[in-house]
Amino acid sequence: MSTTTATLQDVASVDEFLNVAATETVPLFEHLSFEFLRDYDVFAPASRGRTRVHQPPDLFCAFLHCYYEDVYGTRPVTRELKDGLVWYYCGLDKPPSRDTIDRFLTDLEHIIDDVFDQLVEQAAIRGLLDVTYSIDSTHITAIQYNDAASWNYDPTAEEYYYGFGCTIVSTGPKIPIAAEFTQSKQASKETAMRVTRDALAVKKPMWMLGDSAYDVLDWHDHLLAAGVVPVAPYNPRNTDDPKDIEYRVEARINEHSEDVQLKQSVLDKQYNHRTGVERTNDATKDCGLGHVRARGRVHARTEVFLTLCLRVVVAITNHERGDDPGREKLTL
Repeated sequence: MSTTTATLQDVASVDEFLNVAATETVPLFEHLSFEFLRDYDVFAPASRGRTRVHQPPDLFCAFLHCYYEDVYGTRPVTRELKDGLVWYYCGLDKPPSRDTIDRFLTDLEHIIDDVFDQLVEQAAIRGLLDVTYSIDSTHITAIQYNDAASWNYDPTAEEYYYGFGCTIVSTGPKIPIAAEFTQSKQASKETAMRVTRDALAVKKPMWMLGDSAYDVLDWHDHLLAAGVVPVAPYNPRNTDDPKDIEYRVEARINEHSEDVQLKQSVLDKQYNHRTGVERTNDATKDCGLGHVRARGRVHARTEVFLTLCLRVVVAITNHERGDDPGREKLTL
């Protein structure tokens, strides 16, 4: 996004100026309030030192704009915010310095999980979550200068990549509702359980879908105890005495309940919806999830969760404007 002096000189009135100044990202700030960011202690003014010139809600809006426009990294973000129309519409009084941008990101690291949770709650309030959740892991490439990243193998793409991973639970119109940043695409059982618990804390679904990597007894039992039906393909390689079933839940229900029966056709129909999480991964990668430019693990994790926040905000904004919340961009 750029504006030339000649363009501004041709503007004859304030109204015309505002029309010229309007950007695609402006609606991102119209339907959600980010004032809750002021309540975090990490942003509280220091007892000694300079008062904050730029407020956390405005800087958060600035990052939403930059990520939407595929601008990442403290230097590029600082350059983007030198544009008078950009910093004005983000609510800033003047362009922030690179030190301000870097300090805000460092502070945000401490509370980014909670910020994401608050935005997901706003999506839930608007009825954007449905009764089917899906869980999956995806790969995230990193810059070669990030010493915290590592070489990993992605069996889906059948290739090695340098970077990290992210486990996501999604629902509704491509909305991520729980996530965890991991060292590689292949998440541990502990990570899967933690992300699953976080998702159930948002709102209890009827179904939870996962691929054969989630053929884990603890995962199934936790969901069944919560009143959720887990649907993950049975992996016969997990045992020396394989069962004649397609889904692990068939065996768990037979073992623990004499009254409940689930036809395999019903499970097949539900499992077909699992592609929703893959579409969510793709939509979130359009927000910057696919490649992190930050150095270090902590900075990279913050960048990942910022992209997740942006995806939720885009969905809510489209919904509020009467558009399909599953759209990956805003309508002009």
